[in-house]
Amino acid sequence: MIHESVIVHDSAKIGANVTVGPYSIIGPNVAIGDNCQIGSHTVIEGRTSIGANTKISSFAAIGGAPQHSGYMGEDTSLEIGENNVVREYCTINRGTVEGGSLTSIGDNNFLMAYVHIAHDCHVGSNTIFANAASLAGHVHVGDYAVMGGFSLVHQFCRVGAHCITGIGAVCLLDVPPYMIVAGNKAVTHGINVKGMRRREFTEEDILVLKRAYKTFYRSDFSMKDGLSKLEAMGDNPHLVSLIGFLRSTERGVIR
Repeated sequence: MIHESVIVHDSAKIGANVTVGPYSIIGPNVAIGDNCQIGSHTVIEGRTSIGANTKISSFAAIGGAPQHSGYMGEDTSLEIGENNVVREYCTINRGTVEGGSLTSIGDNNFLMAYVHIAHDCHVGSNTIFANAASLAGHVHVGDYAVMGGFSLVHQFCRVGAHCITGIGAVCLLDVPPYMIVAGNKAVTHGINVKGMRRREFTEEDILVLKRAYKTFYRSDFSMKDGLSKLEAMGDNPHLVSLIGFLRSTERGVIR
């Protein structure tokens, strides 16, 4: 199951039924779960754990040192959950001490070729990153977010759950949940109705979020007044989630 040309460090832990293609390198402190598939010419290093049933394609670089000028070789980590797909030439870096020492990725994510996830990022579950979508350091991405090809997210930004970014979107501020954003720099273009229907949101939920979008984005209210208007619209859980995201922003949100 592991090609004879593969280099595996003695301290690495490899689960059952793992396949590793030719000329790959698995370094010390790496832990790979059961039934994983690792392509050829792939490097997995650092204190990196990979959950079961994950598929990593050829030429990926997983668990490398953070691209951070202040990194001095500290022992930091990368944690990848189960059932993920990581395609060719993806790069995922470990965390930094300043950022909490951890980069993490949840379950059931699909990272297409050339995706980059930098140090101290935290990606939820069930996300899709199209080709060459990139996160700078310290970015948080919510569940079911879809990152369009060549999307870029500035460091310390948040990307909310169930949102979608257009091709080449440059996100310099937080992307609120449920929204469609596109452009350089990115602006909002409505809510992600198609995505929410795929995930079986009720029509009532979608209507509430449409009204919230019109209230907050299509009116001339200030941030403070807009939030007050949203809070007066009821206690739908998705509305509450949107309000919580908007209230907790530190960088500001795309409007």
